[in-house]
Amino acid sequence: MSNVLRLAIVDPDDDSRDELKKMLLAMDIVWLEAECSRYEFFSDVVEQTHPDVGVVCIDSEPEKAISLIQNLRDDCGDCSVLVVSTSNDGQLILQTVRAGAKEFLTRPVSGEELLGALERIANARFGTGDRSVSSSVIAVGGVTGGVGCTSLAVNLGCVLAASERNTVALVDLDMALGDADVFLDTIPDYTLADVAQNVSRLDFSLLKKSLTKHSSGVYLLPRPVQLQEIEMIDEDSLQRVFGLLKATFSHLIVDLSKGFSRIDLAAMAAARHVLLMTQLDLPCLRNVVRLMTSFEEYDGLADKVKIVVNRVGMGNGQISLKKAQETIGREVFWQLPNDYRTMIEVRNNGVPLIEQSPKAGITQSIVSLAERLVGGTTSEAPPADAAPAGAKQGGWLRFWPGKKK
Repeated sequence: MSNVLRLAIVDPDDDSRDELKKMLLAMDIVWLEAECSRYEFFSDVVEQTHPDVGVVCIDSEPEKAISLIQNLRDDCGDCSVLVVSTSNDGQLILQTVRAGAKEFLTRPVSGEELLGALERIANARFGTGDRSVSSSVIAVGGVTGGVGCTSLAVNLGCVLAASERNTVALVDLDMALGDADVFLDTIPDYTLADVAQNVSRLDFSLLKKSLTKHSSGVYLLPRPVQLQEIEMIDEDSLQRVFGLLKATFSHLIVDLSKGFSRIDLAAMAAARHVLLMTQLDLPCLRNVVRLMTSFEEYDGLADKVKIVVNRVGMGNGQISLKKAQETIGREVFWQLPNDYRTMIEVRNNGVPLIEQSPKAGITQSIVSLAERLVGGTTSEAPPADAAPAGAKQGGWLRFWPGKKK
């Protein structure tokens, strides 16, 4: 992605600086390049890191902070200054504007106010007609092992990457047993542990060099090599990694672990869509109910979850779709047909479906799913009458954009 604002922040008050950092890290249009706790050092920080925006919290020493703003205007003209203060005194606001501040926000600052100020700076810097859209994050998880969530995550990423309009990153969060690299037949040089440890030193160019690019166009960030390296990754470091990835790529696919750990929940919180993979058998459907009950405890998480049924039409022993929906108390968002032979072949060969079997029913179903999730950003869509194996046409068409139920 382009036109992401690189920020540096100065605030001698640790608590208020941390509060502002949390708000900034949650925004897709910014990347927190540096932070500083002393006004007298901030000019040097700006000269070394060259941020687009300097966020100056002036409450600790207003006079010294205003002098800093003047120095930034005179010596670092490319850095726009955004001032934050608990004071709404008109004389103080006028002083900061005369010193060179572009925006002044009064605490407590809401996320909307901060985002609005940053967008105004971005529009002045890049122009209103050249703004990038927010990154689309899709998390894929399974209700048990072996239901196909890695297969879907990898192939969904490859389908999205087939369009020149998209830049796609795939993150393997199954820290212990993840195998997304096997599906893409790659031997990565760097892993999630490497990037998490060095995220404060990475920029957009170095980040891409740290990822493994597949021939499909997907950039892979695999799980750590050693189990001991898992401890190096925590929620804060993952949030920073996601922030940089979201600022760099138009689409981010996250392959979750089966443990639904705090790391997984942090990834789900950052996601726009959470695809929960299941099969039409009793153990899987029981786990769907259990997980959805747990997700209700997290604000807004359950609303993001979309149930995806895999291997539809596998055999007569499957529970019917109608009975499954009655059991879980939710509509099934998507059905993927059973095509065991094709999936085993592409997995063993390390070649994605879109390259090896582009006309297969399972491939066409994933292309349609991508269209449904992100809308018109894949290279090719199947005909409107295409239906996955084992699914009734009426049930399929009601999920197709533009079709009536």
